[in-house]
Amino acid sequence: MFNNFSIFIRFSLLVVMAVLSNLTYAIPKADVEHTEINDGPYIFVKESTLEAYWLCKGEVITQKTEPFTEPSTMSACGLSAKVHELKSIEENVLEFSGNFSVAALSDFHGQYDLMIKLLTNNKIIDENKQWIFGNGHFVITGDIFDRGDKVTEILWFLYDLERQAEQLGGKIHLTLGNHEVMILNGDLRYLHPKYVEVAKLLDKPFEGLFSKHSILGDWLRSKPVLVKVNNMLFAHGGFHPSLAKDKHSLESINHVFKKNLVKAELASPRKGWAEYLHKRNGPIWYRGYFKDNGASSEEIDLLLKHFEVSHIVVGHTSQKQIETRHQGRVIAIDSSIKNGQYGEILLIEPTKEKESSELIMWRGNLMGEKLPLKVR
Repeated sequence: MFNNFSIFIRFSLLVVMAVLSNLTYAIPKADVEHTEINDGPYIFVKESTLEAYWLCKGEVITQKTEPFTEPSTMSACGLSAKVHELKSIEENVLEFSGNFSVAALSDFHGQYDLMIKLLTNNKIIDENKQWIFGNGHFVITGDIFDRGDKVTEILWFLYDLERQAEQLGGKIHLTLGNHEVMILNGDLRYLHPKYVEVAKLLDKPFEGLFSKHSILGDWLRSKPVLVKVNNMLFAHGGFHPSLAKDKHSLESINHVFKKNLVKAELASPRKGWAEYLHKRNGPIWYRGYFKDNGASSEEIDLLLKHFEVSHIVVGHTSQKQIETRHQGRVIAIDSSIKNGQYGEILLIEPTKEKESSELIMWRGNLMGEKLPLKVR
């Protein structure tokens, strides 16, 4: 009987310890101090004027321009933004080819400082954060939002760098990731505590700061979910083999996905193929290139043949460095920048032989060194 009582006591202690352990993990993170928050601007279009909001040490600062002239720079508490136009043009051209270099990155997740260091050391921008990549094309396969605390800085930086690139013959391609789509739809589960407080202080739901009436919200809504550059197909998550089997075109995938982008802005709920594209096998969520029971070698070949490309380049699934799968046919460019410690950029140089389909590819590390891209 004594032995049974001892067993009961030990079991009870284990249960209590387990409960206490769960309570410890359930404690929410402490709120960010209001007086420490600097953020913005969040700029909205009201007829022909701009209305901007900042948080400067937790205090709300507002500005208005009247009337708007292009470009218009708005600044407060050391945070500025240059607005180039009242409305962004929808990007419907999905294929680009030419004799130019290509660079690709993914999954910044609010790590502005690390991103700047990576771009500077790999000669995409100079020390003044100005475009020096010439006529090169820079592809970002989504996930600027969530986890980190400098999302706004990244968005305004890319918004302006995009215009710089075009003026010098280059091009930036930002494709939507699952975290952009989540934010636009009010799914805030990965939001950094800073932005929870930002929304409270500005008295708006966080997704409301990126409404279709805001400069950045409108700009994000203009972006595609995929792009094809020089025989390489880019997307955040990837392409399920069924898209090739059912012979869907890049144009139709992008069109249906974008037409059903924000649930609150739709006349009726997503259904059918539109719903499929926004679920786990769609281009922003798919992880099938990295699973043992995922896409087969034959299915990868089918995708490449159908979309007439030699490589599929994706982010979304984190790696320690830029890596390849399926004998180099799939390139994974999410190098875990989100951790704020390290990151890499994919660099692709054009070949001198015009008829060659081979690509010269490197991994650029945080120090700007070119490292070999291993095929696996």
